[in-house]
Amino acid sequence: MLDFSLSSEQLELQSLVRKFTAKEISPFMKEWDERHHFETSVVSKLAHLGLMGVCIPEKYGGAGMDYNALAIVCSELEYGDTAYRTAVSVHTGLNSMTLLQWGTEDQKQRYLVPMAKGEQLGAFGLTEPDAGSDAGAIRTRAVRDGDSYILNGSKLWISMADYADNILVFATVNPELKHKGMTAFIVERSFPGVSTRPIAGKLGIHGGDTGEVILENVRVPVENRVGEEGDGFKIAMSALDNGRFTVAAGAVGLTRACLDASVQYAHERKTFGQEIGRHQLVQQMIAKMEAGLQTSELLVYRAGWLKNQGVRNTRETSLAKWFAADVAWNSAVDAIQVHGAYGYSNEYPVERYMRNAKALVIYEGTREIHTIMQAEYALGYREDKILNKMLPAWAPEE
Repeated sequence: MLDFSLSSEQLELQSLVRKFTAKEISPFMKEWDERHHFETSVVSKLAHLGLMGVCIPEKYGGAGMDYNALAIVCSELEYGDTAYRTAVSVHTGLNSMTLLQWGTEDQKQRYLVPMAKGEQLGAFGLTEPDAGSDAGAIRTRAVRDGDSYILNGSKLWISMADYADNILVFATVNPELKHKGMTAFIVERSFPGVSTRPIAGKLGIHGGDTGEVILENVRVPVENRVGEEGDGFKIAMSALDNGRFTVAAGAVGLTRACLDASVQYAHERKTFGQEIGRHQLVQQMIAKMEAGLQTSELLVYRAGWLKNQGVRNTRETSLAKWFAADVAWNSAVDAIQVHGAYGYSNEYPVERYMRNAKALVIYEGTREIHTIMQAEYALGYREDKILNKMLPAWAPEE
């Protein structure tokens, strides 16, 4: 039996985050975007509500809700702005959920628990100046030295770089092994040799923090290695399954924001003696947004359902991310068209939606990468294997 309804708990969560976004984010976002300002108090308030660890089990300090609850949080936050969904994506989706899946019990107690409670912030360090889609080409080096590793290199386009207390960093123990040499480490900001600097001149997400992480002879204890040497690539790919899921969910929220703004303007604006919503070409753009919104949401919740069952979901999450991100981008472009000249200025939020939406089709796997992935699945060239460590199937705690 199929059930497409949200549970009462999920509906309460949706209402909570929707009200939070309307009160704490949306009224200030135009100003924050213009100032390129990330408001850290928003994250503190999200932590107070238990939303920074919404899908992390209660025994590790989280709210103990299912993975679609995380999708709801991300969708509602991105309705306000991409910046604050991104904060949850990297902290919860990429960092915390990876430690839940791959971390030792000691690592979970030292890092996952305070992050789930929102007492610490986590980030994710995979991308480098010369390694994006080709993750196996990373140059950051980790050299074993007794009970530690010495890390040298840099990471680029790291969300929350300037605020994270720890970063899940991927380095190679042997460049000749390429992706088979990748290894994951928990690197604390306080470790000597760690520095960050913000990236200026971004097209969008002006209200979010994006930076570079520089590692200069950083000594990382061996107990901060996640998994074994050489496990880094599969750890990174499993992390991206979670990160892409949150991006797809966020894209649903951005599409809804584009649709709501366009519907409102289509009622307000009149031409030739009637609301522009009466014109068929405007209706066509709004209809596309509606269809894309409904389809994207179904793809996201299907991926979340698979996560809840503890089933590998790389294919389904990739499709959800690719489709939902494309819908958000196309909806933002159409929303500007609906608004006409006003859409070209920041008097209305749709120009910000478009600038933000462009990031969605680039990070967490470009549109082109996901296109290739889906074709290879369909052609039988790609097949997912069961990981030796899957996310735990979700079940309510007794």
